[in-house]
Amino acid sequence: MESDVRWEPTLRVYCPLKAGSIDGTDTRPHDKAIERAMKAIYKPNKAVQGDPDCTLFIGRLDSSTSEHTLSKIFSKYGDIVHVRVVRDIVTGMSKRYAFIEYSKERYASRARRDANRLAIDGSEILVEYECERILPKWIPRRLGGGFGGKKESGQLRFGGSDRPFRRPIIISKQDDGSGRVGSIFRTVSVQSCSKYQ
Repeated sequence: MESDVRWEPTLRVYCPLKAGSIDGTDTRPHDKAIERAMKAIYKPNKAVQGDPDCTLFIGRLDSSTSEHTLSKIFSKYGDIVHVRVVRDIVTGMSKRYAFIEYSKERYASRARRDANRLAIDGSEILVEYECERILPKWIPRRLGGGFGGKKESGQLRFGGSDRPFRRPIIISKQDDGSGRVGSIFRTVSVQSCSKYQ
């Protein structure tokens, strides 16, 4: 029963093996991306400036979305300090994600809550806190980590707000008084995650 108390639908410390499991209970890697992430050595970029608690990650952008468009849309949630669309160093094309830093944490919190799944330039965006400086032991998707992935590839990642963990099925042994020990299966209801099955 104690495991129920500590169970949370989101990760507090990033672990590729746990993020690769629908309920966070896997003990062996089930794909090459998880193996690669477990062996990866990643150090957060020390050159990144700004307050990580006020910075949002904006993902799934359309390749034509610009800093100006993002500033215009996200300024209604509060004062923006900096907007950066991440671009390829050679081609200059958008990598389809961005970072927005607000002046106050409450503005970032409001934007994360209200702007998630908003459609911008025909793409439904993902809004999440910046993980690199907030989530200990974070490993980006390019090294096999992250919360991204596709159902078709079998590389879904769980533990984020977009795909939270499901509560694990608890198997407990119980003596029914006759000397036999039987197994009781119990599932605990949790918010609906059926769309991620």
